[in-house]
Amino acid sequence: MSEQKKRNKKDPSQMRHGYTTGSCATAMTKAALQALIVGKVPDEVTIYLPVVSQYATFKVSAFEVSDEWVMCETIKDAGDDPDATHQARIRSTVRYSKEKGIHLDGGVGVGRVTKAGLPVPVGQAAINPVPRKMIYGVVQEALEKFHLDCGIEVVISVPEGEEIAKKTLNGRLGIIGGISILGTRGTVIPFSSSAYMASIVQAINVAKEAGCEHLVITTGGRSEKYAMRQYPHLPEEAFIEMGDFVGFTLKNLARKKIPRVSLVGMMGKFSKVAQGVMMVHSKSAPVSFEFLAGIANKVGVDEETQREILQANTASQVAEFLQGNEAFFTALCKNCCYYALNHLNTDMKVSTTLYTLNGDFLGKAENIDKLDEDDWYRG
Repeated sequence: MSEQKKRNKKDPSQMRHGYTTGSCATAMTKAALQALIVGKVPDEVTIYLPVVSQYATFKVSAFEVSDEWVMCETIKDAGDDPDATHQARIRSTVRYSKEKGIHLDGGVGVGRVTKAGLPVPVGQAAINPVPRKMIYGVVQEALEKFHLDCGIEVVISVPEGEEIAKKTLNGRLGIIGGISILGTRGTVIPFSSSAYMASIVQAINVAKEAGCEHLVITTGGRSEKYAMRQYPHLPEEAFIEMGDFVGFTLKNLARKKIPRVSLVGMMGKFSKVAQGVMMVHSKSAPVSFEFLAGIANKVGVDEETQREILQANTASQVAEFLQGNEAFFTALCKNCCYYALNHLNTDMKVSTTLYTLNGDFLGKAENIDKLDEDDWYRG
């Protein structure tokens, strides 16, 4: 890393936290409702974030007022962890309702749930439970403060939400027409893993509800493309991008009692799984060329090639050395299966397939359902 990059890279403790779409929607609901009641749109509003026990202030960046409703908008700030919704316009439109109670729905750019397994029932706007509770809370607070005896209708919208949703997993999860209004803490922690892990859990829940008994987990979009080519008979819900969270994903599959799982990926990350590493981020564990050379020795690869493996720069380079050696890649895939089973500690059939970066098949091991101590290489 260059000195310039080192200087530009922020210390995690100095990184600025941002706010969730749920917090933004709550704040704009409070602002719009205040304007509806008192006749003046505030420049900013402050809301309480119960999970983190702190207050947050949001600017009203735009508004519209009519005789019957008020719309307030803010620009979502994700802090130093910009995601797909960073800088999105989050709106809340409120009006009085003759029907008593608080009536919350999603408008333009907020998705609607079409598949079971999510924390929001099918047919409802994709506004998750914590944001719903927060929005209901600010409305109830206003009703009590101003002694109102009427209903309130709230519609959350995101003008560019349908386009933003194309960058998310919403379509796979059955959330159609826009983004989800999310958030459990109310704040976004810079470079946290929680949002991605939550999406994995949701994807598994949706697959389970859809009746999938065979799930395919991949490390990214490219490996998922190869997996879909390998398993064309499986529905879209059966494919889950686990990223670097191999162990976390396997544990959640076990909790849902999924009977069969296939891991599909490439040498870089799966060479780590083959030696028992269940968090395969490049920073969490380096590729062990000694381990790969040991597998090669186990299946009878010549000593000169073993020395080349030890001098390799990347796991992909090792794959180049050994491409076509079925025994090596089968052994590597079996090791992935053994460590997955060991991590799961439950009844499940596990398969592993390896591809090169450009999609060439390297090897596989299928439907491994028990540990073979004589075959399991541990270095």
